[in-house]
Amino acid sequence: MSLSVDISHSQGAFRLQAAFESPGRLTALFGPSGSGKTSLVNIIGGLVKPESGRIAVDGRVLVDRKAGIFLPRHKRRIGYVFQDARLFPHLTVSQNLRYGRWFTPPSERYADIDAVVGLLGIGQLMERRPNLLSGGEKQRVAIGRALLASPRLILMDEPLAALDDARKAEILPYIERLRDEAKVPIVYVSHSIAEVARLATDVVILSDGKVAAAGPASEVLQKLDLLPAGERGEGGALLEMTVAEQDAGHAITVLRSAAGDIRVPVFGGAVGQRVRIRIRARDVIVATQKPEGLSALNIVAGTVASVREGEGAHADIGIDCGGQTVLARITGLSLRTLGLRVGQPVYAVIKTVSFEPGTVAAGLNGEHSG
Repeated sequence: MSLSVDISHSQGAFRLQAAFESPGRLTALFGPSGSGKTSLVNIIGGLVKPESGRIAVDGRVLVDRKAGIFLPRHKRRIGYVFQDARLFPHLTVSQNLRYGRWFTPPSERYADIDAVVGLLGIGQLMERRPNLLSGGEKQRVAIGRALLASPRLILMDEPLAALDDARKAEILPYIERLRDEAKVPIVYVSHSIAEVARLATDVVILSDGKVAAAGPASEVLQKLDLLPAGERGEGGALLEMTVAEQDAGHAITVLRSAAGDIRVPVFGGAVGQRVRIRIRARDVIVATQKPEGLSALNIVAGTVASVREGEGAHADIGIDCGGQTVLARITGLSLRTLGLRVGQPVYAVIKTVSFEPGTVAAGLNGEHSG
């Protein structure tokens, strides 16, 4: 899977210039309102013809203005999932799903309806009409309809924005399964770092119509000053770990990786399961000596790998913990008081209670970015 974008386009006074390469598994477009996310999605989807540039998915060229190529949207084989599910109210779930297949020639269909129904856990919904579904169930059916068109690319434009927290928690595991099992490149638009950190293999940050950063999620989400101002407090490190122990008596789950052991509030993962955790930079304390007598359960040894002083009164400290990087945002005063420098041994201290719901999620299956 791969996604290649290099386009330029003007809409009135706004100019979009976006160029990036992604392995394509789940590429998140992230940025504030007005940054160009919707314009870029419309160009990828064939709703807008860019003034110049090229877009290719798995080597298949969708747009190449220099070569005179512009595939119309009905030939791009793109599945769409929007904020609102847009199901046909007069059709059952089964009929809505099958509608997605009608526009794909039989010889080009690869999606099996039973497999898609199983993937999304909607077997018990097949004879219901949309008015009898919850918001999360509607979105799962919408995803199924998009998949059954046997797309070469799926565009998901703020698919969880209209859902409350309970419905988001319901549907997120299914999007993870879609990412890991469907083998279709996904472009996912979101304003939420929590969603991006949980789902994305790769992230493209857009700002004022330009790509501010692009690459593996684990790298991009550590560039706190490039994140939208309202979301910087949610940025930090992404670590791939394994469930090592379930301490039911203390309601604690122990996760393990090369970085060491991390204790988080108990969740239902099985021992041996791979998980991804987000450690927010604002939740990490840096110590130059191993602390004692603390309530914080996570004290991870490491070495200062990077020091980035921001424009304000803060500094971002990258700590190499067994080959994985933990990021800490501290004050400039703390940086100077501790005399932190690259190569210095330190300890990263993280409170267990800082891992809120959503900061621990299913790990990536197979090859992944980050």
